[in-house]
Amino acid sequence: MAATTDEMRMARAIDLADAVRTATAPNPWVGAVVVSPDGSLHDGATEPPGGRHAEVGALDAARSAGGDTATRGATAYVTLEPCAHTGRTGPCADALIDAGVRRVVVGLADPDSKVAGAGMARLRDAGVAVEIGCRADEITEQLQPYLHHRRTGRPWVVLKLAATLDGRTAAADGSSQWITGLEARADAHRIRAESQAVIVGAGTVAADDPSLTTRLVEGPDPERIVLGHPAAEARVHPCIEWDEGDGDIGNLLDRLGASGVVQVLVEGGAAVAGGFHRAGLVDHYILYLAPALSGGDGGPGLFRGPGMASIADLWRGEIVSVTPLGSDIRVDLRPQPGGGAA
Repeated sequence: MAATTDEMRMARAIDLADAVRTATAPNPWVGAVVVSPDGSLHDGATEPPGGRHAEVGALDAARSAGGDTATRGATAYVTLEPCAHTGRTGPCADALIDAGVRRVVVGLADPDSKVAGAGMARLRDAGVAVEIGCRADEITEQLQPYLHHRRTGRPWVVLKLAATLDGRTAAADGSSQWITGLEARADAHRIRAESQAVIVGAGTVAADDPSLTTRLVEGPDPERIVLGHPAAEARVHPCIEWDEGDGDIGNLLDRLGASGVVQVLVEGGAAVAGGFHRAGLVDHYILYLAPALSGGDGGPGLFRGPGMASIADLWRGEIVSVTPLGSDIRVDLRPQPGGGAA
């Protein structure tokens, strides 16, 4: 079935949001398109904190192209509900009203307690036609970390693992660089850039001395958190050191969420991965699988610690995508709704 005009323009807004995915946290990555009465399209996307929101950027682009007449009677497409409160910037709902926009197509309502329907209500009270739900499923997927953070107060937890096809993450001597190829490693760096923090165990720091940067892609380096105490000369510094005296992992996630971390990437090793998994704290699993076999049981597996006692305890998830990356494959997995037990 051919996409409607509204769907095509919202697809453009979704693409605009994708392009700023790494730059907006703790604000959501949002795209907007303003369609002037003459049919011309003007783009906007959320800028880094303190900058313009997507709607204002699109309105400014329209005015630059055609003056105030470019917004009077226009239609605006925005992936997330316009805000109605004053933070670092003014309310986007008011900006749309003041610009004379006559119709606003919204992809998704914003669950943030400061918005939560207030933006759409303000538009409607001002006589602006508001429609909601255009490409809502795609936008929900795009904004999963933000939506989770606003609803729970905790960051969206992504667990990244790389293994041979028979499930080994390193050789018997502990060497693990590199199981996967450059394309998979670059993809993992992109996920780092999308995450405001990365968590790793002190054992992995001692074994691999990772820098945990985004050197293979463009994007900001995440804040580095080590569970334990790394050596003073480790490349992971500067980092936050977290031990049992600071509280459990749930307490760490609460603190990260309160500080504006929307997504956190857990990079292991096996003991850390197993701990997050058994505690039910992982929202999204990413497994990079190489076309390689260890050939035995000498190397470590994906998780360390107690596993299932019987087949009745088998954890089952839902594969949401499988993506080739060079000679490797990426498998995206999420817990089944209601829990992962069989």
